[in-house]
Amino acid sequence: MYAIINNYSALSYHSGLIFMKKKMRKKIRKALFPAGGLGTRFLPATKASPKEMLPIVDKPMIQYAIEEAITCNIEEFIIITGKYKRAIEDHFDSAYELEENLRKMDKKKLLNEITKLNHLNFAYIRQRAALGLGHAIFCARPFVKDEPFAVLLSDDVIAPEETLLRDMLGLYEKLGCPILALEEVPMTEIHKYGVIDGKPCGKGIYKISDLVEKPAREKAPSNLAIIGRYILTPQIFSVLEKLPPGRGGEIQLTDGLKKLLKKEPIYGYIFKGRRYDAGDKLGYLKATVNFALKNSEVSKPFTKYLLGIAAMIKK
Repeated sequence: MYAIINNYSALSYHSGLIFMKKKMRKKIRKALFPAGGLGTRFLPATKASPKEMLPIVDKPMIQYAIEEAITCNIEEFIIITGKYKRAIEDHFDSAYELEENLRKMDKKKLLNEITKLNHLNFAYIRQRAALGLGHAIFCARPFVKDEPFAVLLSDDVIAPEETLLRDMLGLYEKLGCPILALEEVPMTEIHKYGVIDGKPCGKGIYKISDLVEKPAREKAPSNLAIIGRYILTPQIFSVLEKLPPGRGGEIQLTDGLKKLLKKEPIYGYIFKGRRYDAGDKLGYLKATVNFALKNSEVSKPFTKYLLGIAAMIKK
């Protein structure tokens, strides 16, 4: 009990209160995967195909997020979809004819790859209009109910060896309040993100005092951007329910979190690993190249190919 206070000495919690809250705290069993956006940065490729199904080497980007959640013992997977997103549901469903053909051809490795997620509990919720991340999360209220939950934005691709989500879940176990993943970004890029102001508490943790959605560089309170991993409490739903449209006419999660600050503390956790913004063409290409270099099937010939390309560029 007292070790918690020693490790987080800057956090203003009485040790007995932490102990009591921890005993009553619900385990995080559910994760949301918002996938109802229009994917305009990848048009025309995403006109009729989900951005989330774009492949990074041999898996769609949303599968990397699902597998990340699996390693953290998440039990229920809630995907917020939209029009033209049916391919996501089909991908995580059984494909009996394909599976049977692979069995007959004795292609055990491929069969395992396409069936290893069949045991998971998936729910799909249709977001009828792309009204922002806050609206997408609010759509999940009937499924989440009164439980805390994780949110993973699949176009923020994080390598499987990273432990960001696991670290955030561990921090939630100690603090019992929302935890946002943060990353230090160049001020030239800060206008693309929700940004926080807050006080450092040690070990990469910040107690958040304010949040701003996509501020101009000169108005940004810091260089600490919110990235696509969240641990949220069900209190966010009552805030989002009454939240008016914000930037871009959408229900912005950052605006909702700003209001939630009046009801409960929110902490940020700085991620020092490698993240790829695969919702952007350049970020998507970077993710594809880096994941290919780690793929045992293609890494050697692909490395040779890249070296050849690099030599040509130098000329």
